[in-house]
Amino acid sequence: MSDAAAILTRARAAGAMIATAESCTGGMVAAALTDIPGSSEVFERGFVTYSNAAKQEMLGVHARTLAAHGAVSEQVAREMAEGALARSKADLAVSVTGIAGPGGSEFKPEGRVCFALARRGHETETETVEFGARGRGRVRAAARDHALALLERALSARPEK
Repeated sequence: MSDAAAILTRARAAGAMIATAESCTGGMVAAALTDIPGSSEVFERGFVTYSNAAKQEMLGVHARTLAAHGAVSEQVAREMAEGALARSKADLAVSVTGIAGPGGSEFKPEGRVCFALARRGHETETETVEFGARGRGRVRAAARDHALALLERALSARPEK
């Protein structure tokens, strides 16, 4: 797992505020960050948007994007992260949407999780990770850890203010 304390230290040094937009992790990324004392200095807010309606209402994900690509897609992850950035005072936002299981389909198997990282003044990055059918809890934990690693990498690349 990425070191949440290190992420917060880097964000503090960079003068950066963080937001999260989560579906399958249900707030686990936000919880990992806010478990650290002093996190309120850099953690701005978290959105838990488990349903498609919540993704649309809280983050501005377009119905046409959901219809065309489904909730588990890089397109929806992008709109989630960009929506979190637009609806907060954060400088960077990470999003997570996926199929933790059990279940899935031939086209969207259990363990598929899509991520996006949106930063003010940068192009939004997206990626899909196939964690495999390792069980709901393990997929969710792996997705949390991957989202934290994305934040850590982004903050490592930022020049300090």
